[in-house]
Amino acid sequence: MNVSSEFSKRALEYGSYNIIQNMVIEKLLSHINTKPKNILDIGCGSGALLGAIDWEYEYFCGVDFAKGMLELHPKSQKIELIYADFNKDELFDNMLTYIFDFVFSASALQWADDLDRLFSKIKKLNAPIALAIFTAGTFQSINETASISSILKSADEVKEIQKKYFDASFEVVNYKLEFESTRDMFQYIKRSGVSGSRKILNYKESKRLLREYPLNYLEFEVAFIYTPSK
Repeated sequence: MNVSSEFSKRALEYGSYNIIQNMVIEKLLSHINTKPKNILDIGCGSGALLGAIDWEYEYFCGVDFAKGMLELHPKSQKIELIYADFNKDELFDNMLTYIFDFVFSASALQWADDLDRLFSKIKKLNAPIALAIFTAGTFQSINETASISSILKSADEVKEIQKKYFDASFEVVNYKLEFESTRDMFQYIKRSGVSGSRKILNYKESKRLLREYPLNYLEFEVAFIYTPSK
């Protein structure tokens, strides 16, 4: 199952499981010292970032490749929602006809097919950015216990790529989320939309991981990228 359809499938459950994503959004917005009026949100999902904005805006454009998420997103005359894949050039060809005061992306760009190329496209929008990207330290202990590798880029890789395009502040933040049971933990992984594992475990492997995982928490690693407001 591809990422887009998995997010659509879990859309109705997602709001109950995006605890870390909301913490990421809170931190992302804490660095914004202006009140941008024309906003682009790449990977807008069901509208968590919009819901956290506490200032008046004139226009909000949200882009996502999961229809199920966009159906749940708040709607108004000031909001335009675009069903599109941010990996496709056509989206950014269209975005170049817009003028944005700020470009946000919270917890989405780790799914880029080519992050280098995507950053080059975002650069052309000529607007300040605030981006949050999950990196390879996410679910590190689970990956080590299961002997699988992360599909996510390391924080160092993300840092080196973004330096080619942005004069930006770069920060890596680690989070931990505790659970009452290992089973609850794995339900969170299944339903939250944050998955960093290349190999899909079979039933036997999953049972072993459930039994042998030594911690009562999950780790998350997030890279934050900010450029100054104009």
